[in-house]
Amino acid sequence: MKRLFLLISLLVLSKFSAQTWATEDQYIQKFAQYAVEEMEKYKIPASITLAQGLLETGGGQSILAQQGKNHFGIKCKEDWTGKTMKHTDDAPNECFRVYDDPKQSYEDHSIFLATRKYYTNLFNLDMKDYKAWAHGLKKAGYATNPRYASILIGKIERYKLYEFDEVNSKEVLYAVLKKYPDLKDDRSFMAQLEPSKKVKSEPVTLKVPYKATSYAQQQKRVERIKSKAEVLNSILIKSHPNGGLKYIVIPEDTNVQFIANKFKISDSKITKWNDLQSDVLRKDDIVFLESKNSEGNTPTYKAEFGEDMHDIAQKFGVKLNKLYAKNRMDEGQKPSVGQLIYLIDKKPRN
Repeated sequence: MKRLFLLISLLVLSKFSAQTWATEDQYIQKFAQYAVEEMEKYKIPASITLAQGLLETGGGQSILAQQGKNHFGIKCKEDWTGKTMKHTDDAPNECFRVYDDPKQSYEDHSIFLATRKYYTNLFNLDMKDYKAWAHGLKKAGYATNPRYASILIGKIERYKLYEFDEVNSKEVLYAVLKKYPDLKDDRSFMAQLEPSKKVKSEPVTLKVPYKATSYAQQQKRVERIKSKAEVLNSILIKSHPNGGLKYIVIPEDTNVQFIANKFKISDSKITKWNDLQSDVLRKDDIVFLESKNSEGNTPTYKAEFGEDMHDIAQKFGVKLNKLYAKNRMDEGQKPSVGQLIYLIDKKPRN
């Protein structure tokens, strides 16, 4: 009897283990279709798009991918009018695009590359030369990681993503099945291969009886709105990507004196450390609780619409006077949109 039970258990386990995939395998199975469709429309190698998605989302596990459906880490920029979310990347509290579904993110990624002047030369490359595209993206400044090209190439070759450069959108599911033959036991996946056999389900109408409630009961269901004082008192100290500097993000309009009293730091130090010209602090301002660094944690940054040098200094935890000096700019001079701002000295010091 025990042997029979053991045999049944092994059979059950083998059936389920056949469909237990690593997160990156799952990502490929789910999003290869989008990558190939974008390749057909915009002539960007599917292997490159898929590898970028894998890398940027950590196999679909990143906060941006799960909460914002943003698979390529595209920031808001001046021309974005859709939904947004705040997230810490190179700097705290940066603005990122939010999509209704991942398919929109894939298409926006294609449009982003196809319409930005920095990436024009990419479209002169052979669409099936993924290595040239990987190096071209790094050269054009898509990412600050010096190993970005080699990481993309590594993922493409590890998962043989170049195979998707050879198929069209009607063939991609068969290419996925060829790569992962155990998917034949996955009913939901196999159903995609036979769309004509899908049965359209009729919407179900539920009748819910009306139940009167008192005003007091209704009020209990309404989420309590925190007062300004409660919000300010709940500020948490964070660790900045630039060397772990201690900083906070102001949740409501306040002043330097309030922050000084709360964190037991003199207002003169807060003013000096943050290069402030007034006592006023606005919602979403970044405020450091210690002296900023002389350099950033990334070599360069392209100025965005509406930013001044103080905004950039706070974003990257760099002393404002050092930032002006690195870029040979006068105090008070504003950067133009898209201007390359140096956060680290161009040449090593002697």
